[in-house]
Amino acid sequence: MMKREIVITSDGSTTIHLPDWNEQYHSKHGAIQEAYHVFIRTGFDKVLERKKEGFSILEIGFGTGLNAFITFLEAKKTGLNIHYVGVEAYPVVIEEIQKLNYVSELKAEKSQIIFDKMHTVSWGEQHAISEEFHFKKRKQFFQDIQDQQTFDLLYFDAFGAEHQPKLWTVTIFQKMFAALKNEGVLVTYSAKGSVRRAMQEVGFVVERLPGPPGKREMLRATKKAGF
Repeated sequence: MMKREIVITSDGSTTIHLPDWNEQYHSKHGAIQEAYHVFIRTGFDKVLERKKEGFSILEIGFGTGLNAFITFLEAKKTGLNIHYVGVEAYPVVIEEIQKLNYVSELKAEKSQIIFDKMHTVSWGEQHAISEEFHFKKRKQFFQDIQDQQTFDLLYFDAFGAEHQPKLWTVTIFQKMFAALKNEGVLVTYSAKGSVRRAMQEVGFVVERLPGPPGKREMLRATKKAGF
């Protein structure tokens, strides 16, 4: 089994480090900073411009639950109705979750029960985490995703292409494209040329945008109406 360590990133928030790969679940330059920059400011806020009441989100790589939790916190501020699906092939164990400091670092102690629920509710079933936040976890390999025109926003947060290249291919992005509604948006921390070209090949309109701390660029892809 691959060794795993809880480490502190540059903004004080924790992540899980895999020494064998020299890879982390989140950026070593700041787990929370990265999550807000890539998924909230560049994805969530973009979709919110045209979906004022709420929308549906698919996360590829549920992992530690950080992206889902900050999405809940952002949605709570404005009472948005969010349907959130997190896909994960290899769930993080509860002993590791209990060592993560996201709730305290986000000063969200009143929502500790929400973070806990995200990790303890059953897989494969819809749960009302709060009145406005509907949540489902799917234990599933990414290549087995079959959703069709279901989601407004997609967080693509798989491990890097250097370690899991099969997750960043035309085949996978075809599935992501199919899962999004027209005008749906995909955001990812990656800015690799091969990733951008794979997205473009399946029909996405792709933008290079400024990246989070430690990364020069990231990608945002849009499924334009008519596809």
